[in-house]
Amino acid sequence: MLGQGPGRAGLTLPPDGVDTPENLGVVRAIRSRLALAGVQGSWMMVADGEVVGLCGYLRPPGDTEAEIGYGVAPRRRRLGHASRAVAAMASAARSAGLTALTARTAPANAPSQKALLANGFVEIGRAVDPEDGEVVAWRLELR
Repeated sequence: MLGQGPGRAGLTLPPDGVDTPENLGVVRAIRSRLALAGVQGSWMMVADGEVVGLCGYLRPPGDTEAEIGYGVAPRRRRLGHASRAVAAMASAARSAGLTALTARTAPANAPSQKALLANGFVEIGRAVDPEDGEVVAWRLELR
């Protein structure tokens, strides 16, 4: 489990780690799929030498767009890390030639919605995901 103590390149981790073992397993699987596709699309959120979260594309991007996801360590939430990560992912996507990003949030996840809104995402609808239940869909045009 990604947990306590010093991490790669001298980075540290929050006292309770970055996320649950189950979620970290999902992140590792996504990272593996991206690597197999030759895509640089997964990143660590680092603040003051500490890994405070993880973010990236949820699958290899299509020709013009990608869906993003992100998570911040529980003890490091509400400090602007997600907003900065979304901004950095948008910049990377523009540099890679993508023209849009999408994201999904739980309807009650106001902090995540705030991070998307702060970066220019607009709500485009709601849906029921088989795994996550009701979700709010978001889109950012990168042009």
